[in-house]
Amino acid sequence: MNLFEHINQSQIIKDAPLADRMRPRTIDEFVGQSHILAPGRLLRRAIQADQLSSLIFYGPPGTGKTTLARIIANTTQAEFLSINAVLSGVGDIRKCIETAKKVRGENQRRSVLFVDEVHRFNKSQQDAMLPHVENGTVILIGATTENPFFEVNKSLVSRSRIFQLQSLTTYEVEKILENALADNERGFGNKKIELMEEARIHLAKVASGDARAALNALELAVLTSQASSDEKLRITLNIAEESIQQRAVLYDKDGDAHFDTISAFIKSMRGSDPDAALFWMAKMVEAGEDPKFILRRMMIFASEDVGMADPSALSIVSSAAQAFDYVGMPEGKFHLAQACLYLSTAPKSNSTFAFFDAINSVREEASGEVPESLKDASRDREGFGHGEGYLYPHAYRDHWVAQQYLPDVLQGRIFYQPSEQGYEATIKDNVTKNREAQLAFFHSLSESEKSDLSDYWGARTLNSSGDLLNEIREKITELAKFHRNSLALVLNAGDGLLLGQLIRKISEETVYALVDNESEKKLLYEIYAESSQVIKPFIAADKSGNPKSFEIDDLLFDRIVGRNVLHNHIDKASFIKNLSKWISAEGIMILTENVPFLGQRLSELTPLENLDYELREKLILAENNIYNNPFNPRCNWTPKTLHGLLEKKTLVVDYWDVKEFNTPVMIKKEHVKKWFKAENGNQITENLLELSSFISKKELQVLNDFFLNKVAGKIVKWRSVSLFMRILKNSKNE
Repeated sequence: MNLFEHINQSQIIKDAPLADRMRPRTIDEFVGQSHILAPGRLLRRAIQADQLSSLIFYGPPGTGKTTLARIIANTTQAEFLSINAVLSGVGDIRKCIETAKKVRGENQRRSVLFVDEVHRFNKSQQDAMLPHVENGTVILIGATTENPFFEVNKSLVSRSRIFQLQSLTTYEVEKILENALADNERGFGNKKIELMEEARIHLAKVASGDARAALNALELAVLTSQASSDEKLRITLNIAEESIQQRAVLYDKDGDAHFDTISAFIKSMRGSDPDAALFWMAKMVEAGEDPKFILRRMMIFASEDVGMADPSALSIVSSAAQAFDYVGMPEGKFHLAQACLYLSTAPKSNSTFAFFDAINSVREEASGEVPESLKDASRDREGFGHGEGYLYPHAYRDHWVAQQYLPDVLQGRIFYQPSEQGYEATIKDNVTKNREAQLAFFHSLSESEKSDLSDYWGARTLNSSGDLLNEIREKITELAKFHRNSLALVLNAGDGLLLGQLIRKISEETVYALVDNESEKKLLYEIYAESSQVIKPFIAADKSGNPKSFEIDDLLFDRIVGRNVLHNHIDKASFIKNLSKWISAEGIMILTENVPFLGQRLSELTPLENLDYELREKLILAENNIYNNPFNPRCNWTPKTLHGLLEKKTLVVDYWDVKEFNTPVMIKKEHVKKWFKAENGNQITENLLELSSFISKKELQVLNDFFLNKVAGKIVKWRSVSLFMRILKNSKNE
């Protein structure tokens, strides 16, 4: 460098802005970023030891990215090469690489290539650096205000260590201002300047962590102010306010600031903080963000985060968007604000995410066939029976009836979980209870289809309508008189009808449940895993119905409840007697049992006048034989006989009620075919007789045809009889 070049360079430095002149020259002069530069930190050790690998500095403007690179240039023994991605291209990169190769070959020195605004390089320009970074020709130091994981070549990122710089604190900016006032060589130390405390605080605050903005404001204040009579230049609050005024909002519509700010806006509304939400929205509007973009995001939020907790939220935001289209800016800000405040203060629910769970199920699991009753009946009803058996909900009380809607393989799957917020809280109980009744309905149907042994007994499941199931559940709840801290056991909990009710009624104690098998146990745990109740149920699989399965010593229950738990027990009274041992001193047992003996008979479904007299009598006699079979535990009892057996066991029956239900149900062709199937299965035993045990194959076919013509496809009043009993702990002789 000759004399003229030296003088010229000195003049450039002297005339440079204060922010550039005050750049720290050593790591000890650097203010802020203690999370990466404090003594003992990796980056500080690497700089001091001159042992650098490729680095990328990422952070907002004015936090020291370029300054750190210059500090490295001052301390490293390597050749330091610098380019700016805004002003440079592939040709400049190649020149730097050639220089690095020459230095390495001639002087055995490494080269550091600093690329400012590295995210401004396009893909081909970044690719041009990659092989030379990879083989060690240059050590890359990049500086960027954008997230490198999105804006920088992944290969470069993977070969570099990322250091994120944070906005400076107000205290750190104040310290930088004080350093500038005290530095005689580069700052204003040779001038008599007094920066008033309130002015210093204002400059530091409004700068919002940007040291460059604060130093530029200080320089403007000094250069535009005059000294007082004592030759001291005082920077007051008024002067500071005029110097910094309103700082330009950091916001790049295509960069991190855009995504970070909208993210902060959404998260503030989600967190029900209207003040923060208004602030972030104001920042976007002031930075020139399209208000329609903000409104679109609020529309998404109305369904994603408010959803069913306040279904009107979407209408409110849609109305605000429409009003904004009519009015425009600046008055349209009122509509933005109203929508923002409504969403911020509305109850929140993200239950609409249930749709994405359903999508995952469709993509990843066997979806199963559409149930026959749900298929389109307008085209294939006659040929394939599509749509047959569909129950029209509006024909039933409350416009709801339990029937199968999900495919068989997905029965019991839950996608939608109502929250306990706002409107959704008012529908939560109904949704849950209907879901449990639906599960109980399908449970009984699927049970009848598991084995050929239960063809005839499949008929009994027709009484599992929603109204009946809900009424049984409410009756048991009434008799049980649950308390918040009752210790309760649900028997035969696999059908799902009672367990959920107990979980809702008992909030401060564990609810125990016995199921028949591990698959039922898994299903119930999945159903109630998302329950809002803090205490989850304890479920054990044991078909015997013995509470010993819980393996807890001295376990006694305040309430034992169950539905249809006696069907498979030949000695029902002994089973109940054994269960009574598990009732606490003041406890009670409430059981409800379907009574097949008193229930619907197939021979009563339709007038039999058009049927051959002998065949009619055979059908009636066959049914009587089946229902009077002493070896069939399902029907070898009546309420009267069971009551007598319980008395013999000295059990105290506190409540006993036999109730008849007549429920409208649709008789399907599948039911008729099962009832009158002509084949004798190899598994039929004397313990479980069917119609085929008393009626010939030919006669069964006649009955099948008769019922298909006279009954199938019609809604009939199906009679079912339920027994409700409440049993106390103490036996009569205790």
